[in-house]
Amino acid sequence: MIRLEHIDKYFGNLHVLKDVNLEVEEGEKLVIIGPSGSGKSTTVRCMNFLEQPTNGHVFIDGEKLTNKNKTQIIRDKMAMVFQQFNLYPHMTVLQNLTLAPIKLHHKTKKEAEELAYHYLDVVGLRDKANVYPTTLSGGQQQRIAIARALCTQSKIILFDEPTSALDPETIQEVLDVMVKLAKEENITMVVVTHEMGFAKQVADRVVFMADGQILEEGTPEHFFIHPQHERVKQFLGKIIRS
Repeated sequence: MIRLEHIDKYFGNLHVLKDVNLEVEEGEKLVIIGPSGSGKSTTVRCMNFLEQPTNGHVFIDGEKLTNKNKTQIIRDKMAMVFQQFNLYPHMTVLQNLTLAPIKLHHKTKKEAEELAYHYLDVVGLRDKANVYPTTLSGGQQQRIAIARALCTQSKIILFDEPTSALDPETIQEVLDVMVKLAKEENITMVVVTHEMGFAKQVADRVVFMADGQILEEGTPEHFFIHPQHERVKQFLGKIIRS
């Protein structure tokens, strides 16, 4: 479904990703963890060319992303949920959710609204359809952002630390929605997160990154109980102590 081959990414002289190779299977729930600055978010952003790799290739559904085809492929097959919610403040929740289906996917207003209400039900916020995002809590806004991603009906949804900008009391409501998606929706999920409980509960596979490289990967059972790399052991030890 997603394949990264020998990805390098430089920002000036800073070598952020170093020969990253990664495959994500269709329907897989992949969680990427690691310390801050390890290259997790950059890896995910390279998957949809929000950051174009300096070297290497990205394949989506067997098709190599290029500058010429990236817009159409990403539009057709991928959606993303960011750290910040990126909702349009001058539009109602319903308008935010129907914009892309109408403008990009050529659905009628009725079709787009039916889709929006369905996914508002999924995230538990149907009653917020006609309010403006700024009247909602951070957790509610992020759940709306997830609903917006679902409204694209993409095969793949990328999550870039979706709870990092939230207050502690609202984190769980967003994680609960993501757990529900993982169990009930037939989508491929790639999630960058610091929430280890979520990774244990949802992930088919966990990838650990540090210093721009993938150091270890495996199933949650293997990864959290029998980590092999010393850097992973140190990281998990800090998480447990905190």
